[in-house]
Amino acid sequence: MAKGPILTHPVFDTWSALRRRLDDAARRAGRDAKEVSVVSVVKFAALDDVQALRSAGVCRWFAENRVQDAQKRRLGLGETSRSGWRFIGHLQTNKAKAALELFDWVDSLDSLDLAEAFQRRLEGTERRLGVLVQVKLTGRETQSGLGPDEAAAFLERLKTYPNLRPAGLMGIAPMGDDPEAARPAFKRLKQLYDALYPEKAGPDGPWLSMGMSGDCEVAVEEGATLVRVGSALFKK
Repeated sequence: MAKGPILTHPVFDTWSALRRRLDDAARRAGRDAKEVSVVSVVKFAALDDVQALRSAGVCRWFAENRVQDAQKRRLGLGETSRSGWRFIGHLQTNKAKAALELFDWVDSLDSLDLAEAFQRRLEGTERRLGVLVQVKLTGRETQSGLGPDEAAAFLERLKTYPNLRPAGLMGIAPMGDDPEAARPAFKRLKQLYDALYPEKAGPDGPWLSMGMSGDCEVAVEEGATLVRVGSALFKK
């Protein structure tokens, strides 16, 4: 971790407050807080906030949900590396090439068409794209993701794509004002994750990505290993 003036940046106050919330939630659940990593969602973040966190090394993962926004932000940051960047939004197959240039991980894989688009572009290379399979946690037709009963067969099919590395599940709970309302959905996703990934999670997965700014503590209590946080970290 970097030392010196950069750690006086205001974003480190919100970072410390967020980590305290997550650490407390982990302790309440009898978990090791080190099992929980933050994915900093930079959609509404100021460039200097993102740069401060990346330069200091306190946060390993950063995420975007739109390819076009990622392209602009990367220019603003003066970065060309995709290291540490994850894609968390719905991705159309015609954006697969751009996504591969920008991201180390795609956490929202939900179709074989997209998997095939990635594989075609990676064929013949040594690169393996890390992916999480997005599972639908609501009955809304507009929500992206596979049905929970489809996930096992989907993961089996992904084994036929040598340049993809499936390493967990991602889910988005129903939106609402009460964080507790998300708990049943998180419980269901954790049960599915345990069935599909019985091995112990390590620093490189398999991951269970669930929970956002409003419900991240409940998600940690229910077993999340990645939480996607934007507004609780980057104040508007």
